[in-house]
Amino acid sequence: MTDLAADLRETFVQLADTLVDDFDLVEFLDLLAFRCVGLLGVRAAGLLLADARGTLTMVAASDEKTRLLELFQLRNSEGPCLDCYRGAEPVLCPDLTRASESWPKFSREAENAGFRSVYALPMRLREEVIGALSLFGTRPASLDRNGLRLAQALADVATIGILHHRSLQRQEIITAQLQTALNSRVTIEQAKGVLAERLRISVDDAFGVLRAYARSNNRKILAVAAGIIDRTVDIRP
Repeated sequence: MTDLAADLRETFVQLADTLVDDFDLVEFLDLLAFRCVGLLGVRAAGLLLADARGTLTMVAASDEKTRLLELFQLRNSEGPCLDCYRGAEPVLCPDLTRASESWPKFSREAENAGFRSVYALPMRLREEVIGALSLFGTRPASLDRNGLRLAQALADVATIGILHHRSLQRQEIITAQLQTALNSRVTIEQAKGVLAERLRISVDDAFGVLRAYARSNNRKILAVAAGIIDRTVDIRP
């Protein structure tokens, strides 16, 4: 196996592994930026991810110069990554000297930083776009068609990994919420039984008493139920 093939295999394995307990998103994205530079032969890479409101944030860059350039895009609301994210399509600029009309501020800043080409690729799964990957070259046309395909494949694998991790987190939250609800229901049912026995009423009537007490005292039903069980709440006939 050639060194390139071995590097590709290792990279895709690392980018696909989001199931580890100590998964760290920043470390994951730093790895993506670093691997893009090494595998694609570009000078630098940067990543912007969208938050829950769809606002892009700079989350990773292969070097400080690129980090500042990505922040420059965000501050000035101008640049290939923003267009890529908004349009959900690759934005290819093999020669920055021809981009002065599209991004006058960004192209000037990028050229001053020593870059001559930039490629922005969407981090997208079907209709969901979560960010954009930008690749910078110090010469025009620094990526060919095969390079762009590989870059998009890296972005796609990373996107799937991030969305998978988010799905797991949501599932854990849902599971925890469900367990909390079940625990609450058990407490309330126990309190209903205790009240029914103490007041010599039916279980249904006990729940009515429990609810009325909670409302009249401006308390949560669960808190009152817990108080009935541990005898800190005394509801008399």
